[in-house]
Amino acid sequence: MPNSKINPSERLIVALDLPTIADARRMVQDLEGVVDFFKIGLALQLAVGVEEFIRSLISEKNRVFLDYKYYDVPETLRKAIRRASELGVSFLTMHGSSALIRAGVEGRGSRGLKLFCVTVLTSMDGDDMAEMGYTNHSVEELVLFRARKALEAGCDGVIASGLEVQKIKEMSRNALLVVTPGIRDDDSPADDQKRRTTARSAILSGADYLVIGRPITENSNPRAEAERLLRGMAAAFEEREAAGAGPALMAPPEASAPYVV
Repeated sequence: MPNSKINPSERLIVALDLPTIADARRMVQDLEGVVDFFKIGLALQLAVGVEEFIRSLISEKNRVFLDYKYYDVPETLRKAIRRASELGVSFLTMHGSSALIRAGVEGRGSRGLKLFCVTVLTSMDGDDMAEMGYTNHSVEELVLFRARKALEAGCDGVIASGLEVQKIKEMSRNALLVVTPGIRDDDSPADDQKRRTTARSAILSGADYLVIGRPITENSNPRAEAERLLRGMAAAFEEREAAGAGPALMAPPEASAPYVV
């Protein structure tokens, strides 16, 4: 694996969007020693034993990304995020207005939990946004607007497609971490990902973490596939560093553009 200042094994998050906790445990075992950061999302939210599973992952020195996309009134968010932070998860997703995000930040307190605001799902494109009533701007404009509001409200980062990472980094002067899902090889099936990118492209654009699920978990040899992806990530991080694309060299943000729904 290429020698990079950034350890790719710390930047790959495997999505355990599997049918049962037993399936998720087997996947974690298959990836032991290769991956130690796992996403628990809605697929397992109501699975029997999910809290015990999360606790066991953390006790075994794995990191957990709790991807429940919290969205509720401020007081409920404050309480829910306080509980998640006490549980010891590393990353958590939420979305909503600035008031909701600030409530989540208050609930987190001084604990190490990092909060990420969802911008626009990678399975959605302009037509989907128009159907939801966002008709006067592009997906990119909406992503950047939500990223800016997340930054102002105290979020640690955002969830965004690799297509928008570079502009998010420029807008925030690298103050926002970016977690990028929708990662696919050029020759792989798109599945339901409408705004996908390759791992290399996302990293060269500035992505800090990649979330990869089905390409690993549905592979006949998940461990070998994870190792292959890590080699590619290491090369991309090294290429990014060699090109001098570090945070300090990023362009300053442009003035905020008007936002009209």
